[in-house]
Formats: sequence, C-alpha cells, structure tokens
Amino acid sequence: MYEKILVPLDGSELAEVALPYAEEMAGKLGSEVTLLHVCESAEAQYHHMHQLYIQKMVASTKRGAKKYSEKPDDKAITVRSSILSGHPAEQIVDFAEKQHIDLIVIATHGWSGIRRWVLGSVADKVVRATKRPVALIRAKGVHHHTFAEGTLKKTLIPLDGSKEGEAVIPYVEELASRLKGEVVLLHVVPSPSPVYAVPGETVQIPYTQAEVELLKVDAGSYLEKIANAFKDKHIEVKFEVKAGNTGNEIIKLADKVHADLVAMSTHGWSGITRWALGSTADKVLNAGNTPLLLVRSPDVTTK
Repeated sequence: MYEKILVPLDGSELAEVALPYAEEMAGKLGSEVTLLHVCESAEAQYHHMHQLYIQKMVASTKRGAKKYSEKPDDKAITVRSSILSGHPAEQIVDFAEKQHIDLIVIATHGWSGIRRWVLGSVADKVVRATKRPVALIRAKGVHHHTFAEGTLKKTLIPLDGSKEGEAVIPYVEELASRLKGEVVLLHVVPSPSPVYAVPGETVQIPYTQAEVELLKVDAGSYLEKIANAFKDKHIEVKFEVKAGNTGNEIIKLADKVHADLVAMSTHGWSGITRWALGSTADKVLNAGNTPLLLVRSPDVTTK
C-alpha cells in the first residue's frame, strides 16, 4: 500500500518539510522513495544546478530513512530521483500514474516565496487531478529537525458513517500497525438541520436536543465497531462523538489530541464527488494545523 512514495521538490526548504514523512515510511515500511523536480521551460538553463540539488536531497533522504530502519544495510533503503520539464502539476500527476505511485507527499507551499504550492496552485491541482492518495504537509513555521522523534505517532480519522468515508481506513491501519501508532476516530453530528422542501422554498428545521442525543448514540455504536476492528489488529484506538460544524470539530480535536495526521476520504461528506472548494477536506486543509492525508474512494472519479 505504501511501496512507492513520490515527493515533489521545488528547491525550497519549505517544500522539503515533506521529506521526513517519506523518510519514516522508507525506513519503517521499506517504501521506495522518488524525489521529483520539475523544471519549467524558463529554468532549462539551470538543469545542472537542479541535478546537483536533487542528488543532495537523495543522499539526505537516505540518511534520514536510515534513522528509522531496523536494517543496518543502506541497500535496504531505495531513494530514486527524476528531473522533468513542463508544468509542475501536470508532470507530477502524470509521473505518479505512469510509475504506479502509492502515495504523493507534497508540501502545501514552496517555490522560495516566489510562487506557492497552495490551494489553487500546484498542490491543489495535484489533489484534484490525481487518483493517488495525497499527503499534504503544512510548510508554515516547520523546520526539518522538528521531526527527529518520528512524524506519524497519532492519526485522527473523521468518519461520517458511509462506506465511501471508510476508504481511508486501510491506509491508516497499515501505518498504525507498522509504525506502532495510535488512532483516534471521530464522528461529528452536524449542527445543520435536516432539509424539508415546502412549496416555493427549502427550509431547515433544527434538531431537538433529544434528536441530537439519539444521533450521538448511533454514532458511538458505529465508531465502536470500527474501533474494535482496529483493536483486533492490535492497534491502540479510541473514539469521540461531537456535535457541531464538521470541519471545525475535526480541526479542534486534531489540535486537542496533538494529532500528527488527519486522514480522510474525499467522498461521503454530504455527497461530495470531488475535492471542491468549500468541502470539509478543503476547510481542514486551509484552517487546520495538521498534515492531511486524502484518499479518493473507489467510486469517485476525477474531473
């Protein structure tokens, strides 16, 4: 599931905050890592400099992965590199598809402050276009040495009760079991009320407190079943049920439990079929403080 990991780099320290995540997976999961640098046409004259940079990053990533490896042999850690020319997002998506990449790990901005891999730019285009799981790592205020003790100790999984929303679970199961991590499950009973159509308009009638409590009981039973499946795999797990705005509650709980990763499917939240602006995943990425793993559920097609 994590055999091949792709890390796009643009030459900036900000983009390199994605590397510790790939290093830990390479060391502990035996993943093969490919570092990809895409030169736009205007940068072609600096190709040699790009080669030197990417070679330096390969050596650094191997050293970082070795810290996590239980195997003393450097040959057990595979870090490759590739330099391509063209539009960054298109080349990243195309490379990931052709090379059958299992996970793209990308910083949410970079480009040395000139351009940014932000929503609406390279990272956004990648997550919208690729079928591959994407881990989006926040670059703001983060330094490489921050991750010396490990990056993926605790994962928060928001679930909405749908099978589509559960698509992310196998990815977290493998991470947690192999990295000896802890999992926190969350279901949010939404504050918006059910919608009723009346002649000429659509209205919302608030849930009563009794209805909210019933929904919370149902959600707790659902999460308990999911939690038991994790326990069967000897994974430490707990769960919480909240009521309120879904995105806000995810962000608040991630901060409260000091989650290292929020992992969620891109389908199931109110029937969304893409990572559209305004979706729960988008809100968690923009307003949250935690790296975000997004897994496209099998029935969701790119647009």
